[in-house]
Amino acid sequence: MDPIQEAIAEIESREPGDEFSYQAIAKKYGVPRTTLMRRHKGKNEAYGVRKLSLHPEHEAELVRYIKTLTERRLPPTRTMVQQFASELAGKPVSKTWVSRFLRRHPNHLISRSGKAMAKERTKADSGAKYSLYFKLLHEKMKEYNIQPTHIFNMDKNGFQLGRVGRRKRIFDRRLYEQKGVRQALEDGSTEWITVMACICLDGKALSPTLIFQGANGAVQSSWVDAVQAGEHSV
Repeated sequence: MDPIQEAIAEIESREPGDEFSYQAIAKKYGVPRTTLMRRHKGKNEAYGVRKLSLHPEHEAELVRYIKTLTERRLPPTRTMVQQFASELAGKPVSKTWVSRFLRRHPNHLISRSGKAMAKERTKADSGAKYSLYFKLLHEKMKEYNIQPTHIFNMDKNGFQLGRVGRRKRIFDRRLYEQKGVRQALEDGSTEWITVMACICLDGKALSPTLIFQGANGAVQSSWVDAVQAGEHSV
């Protein structure tokens, strides 16, 4: 790789919005600052054509798809956007392509970290507190002669598919700045899928129930293919 390409690769490896100096990077790689700036900004037409992985119409389609995912409170990660772009291009695109893509659409897209769990829930996730709870529970069961078969626990919880941990996600800028998307992702209140579970203390459990919200009341048969008719009733 020639020095100009190496310098451009370093610039494009930065997160969108990170500040840098053309002068400092040009000095580091021993290349002219004006040439580096022109090549990086795409003013060299031949270079720009070689680096174009997606047709502008495909890029516009990808921007619209990210907006749709943001509206559904499922903003994609950088890896997901890279995969989407690779499918549209019909060939693999690089990680640095995603950075360039974000720089080309600063008015429509923004990259920010999403939170996997609210701070209050993180603090409550304590092994010591769990142990204390079950210690007190067993003491009360013994005190009042309560048998395990007399105790049931039923709970529901909403969760978002594919959400694992704190990581960079790409949002539609306008929706992100309205704060509604951020609040839904950070406070844990969004419920696209609700799970209801009922378990007896003796270890017996009912099969969990999944509740989906269908558009216009339409239910897809694939959701319930594994459910036998008459197996459960509510």
